[in-house]
Amino acid sequence: MLVLMSISSDSEIARANRRMSLPDLVKDLLLAVGENPSREGLLRTPQRVAKSLQELTSGYAIDVDKLINDALFEVSYSEMVLVRDIDFYSLCEHHMLPFFGKCHVAYIPDGKVIGLSKLPRLVDAFSRRLQVQERLTSQIAEIILKKIKPLGVAVVMEARHLCMEMRGAQSKNSPTVTSAMVGVFRSDARTREEFLGFINGTKR
Repeated sequence: MLVLMSISSDSEIARANRRMSLPDLVKDLLLAVGENPSREGLLRTPQRVAKSLQELTSGYAIDVDKLINDALFEVSYSEMVLVRDIDFYSLCEHHMLPFFGKCHVAYIPDGKVIGLSKLPRLVDAFSRRLQVQERLTSQIAEIILKKIKPLGVAVVMEARHLCMEMRGAQSKNSPTVTSAMVGVFRSDARTREEFLGFINGTKR
């Protein structure tokens, strides 16, 4: 029953894609909010918005396995590897409004490391999807745990959510912080405190 429902849903999506292009949908959206898509300033807006959305959700098309597999190295190093202050930008799946901020990623190798430039690219790959911050944080930790098999992984994300700041509660200057602590970062308080000290600037 569930399989049949899924197939039906996929078919409906396929039919909708054939009926109307993304720029056409944006044009209808402009009409729905009371705008005139034919006025000079909006003539190219449907195409621009379509291109922007495709870029902002490009993470769906990224093969994460391929991204990681060519950058794993056998190394006899067992101290913390940390990349902090990784900028990220994503779209909230509830309102499709941006949330953005900094991501800090650390792991303790167990015979294997990943190329440092791959960590920001992993963050970007999962960020460029419709997301909630909690799931995004967990996904980054889980893929590192799965692929590198380290002794522990820690991910902390600090973000501003425009769905909170521009609408609803209109809460300003209230960043949301989420974390995922796995392995020794969860079981060993000293390791966890060392990581938090690095990202909070109390440890150099």
